[in-house]
Amino acid sequence: MSSGKGGELIPSSSELDLDRPNIEDYLPSGSSIHEPLGKLRLCDLLDISPTLTEAAGAIVDDSFTRCFKSNPPEPWNWNVYLFPLWCCGVRALVELICSFFVASWTGVINYHGPRPSMRPKQVFVANHTSMIDFIILEQMSSFAVIMQKHPGWVGLLQSTILESVGCIWFNRTEAKDRETVTKKLREHSQGVDNNPLLIFPEGTCVNNQYSVMFKKGAFELGCTICPIAIKYNKIFVDAFWNSRKQSFTMHLLQLMTSWAVVCDVWYLEPQNLRPDETPIAFAERVRDIISVRAGLKKVPWDGYLKYSRPSPKHRERK
Repeated sequence: MSSGKGGELIPSSSELDLDRPNIEDYLPSGSSIHEPLGKLRLCDLLDISPTLTEAAGAIVDDSFTRCFKSNPPEPWNWNVYLFPLWCCGVRALVELICSFFVASWTGVINYHGPRPSMRPKQVFVANHTSMIDFIILEQMSSFAVIMQKHPGWVGLLQSTILESVGCIWFNRTEAKDRETVTKKLREHSQGVDNNPLLIFPEGTCVNNQYSVMFKKGAFELGCTICPIAIKYNKIFVDAFWNSRKQSFTMHLLQLMTSWAVVCDVWYLEPQNLRPDETPIAFAERVRDIISVRAGLKKVPWDGYLKYSRPSPKHRERK
């Protein structure tokens, strides 16, 4: 420290050096401020990311921020001691809702054959006339159905109550959904405690007079196939849902304002893939069994042609 004019104290150059920050402390190990300018990079001077990370973490995790942090919901229904009660409650609720729907149509449903049981590696398949097929079958036994995702109040039921029993949804217009659904089908069919799968392999609603081609997806899972035949009596009302002309809400109103919905359901003998039998041939054999029992006429058409009309040449070949 030296004195200048007027008695003012002037710090010496050595004292000023002590107050200056040492830039080398912020450089990566092995680097030096005395390196040639050609080798010194700006990113080396600014490489203080660990310090910034610690500072940001202190800001995010300070006591003030924690005062406004919500706790994530705990999956209480998956507790060991509550899960059985939860399963029984949801399954009973779904069956009760389906029973209310059937009662609102004055449904007269005749079930034939043994009631389905929960066994691993088995899949139930049925002909498809309307979405009420699922309701009629679900009121007797809890199934996990594979179904098109619907909008409105039907979609709300799908994403809340029905999803709780293991139902799987897909979008027919999304090509990626096919791979996702196939993976979910395999995982679900291998589960011991899962509800049995219910699949409508026609992929669309048919007027209960014919049966169209069965998709082979359900027959490639290596599971036992349990056929179900459904036949409606049209004496009081036609239960066929033509989704191109009528919404499902209007379809339900039509059923509710009719005299009765009369239906027969047959649980048929389980079938397995035979040696040297392809999944397509297996699907056709099961379709034969269902068609004979329900009195349906087999036609060699793909049900998806309902959404895209075939070319005249294709119709002539068929």
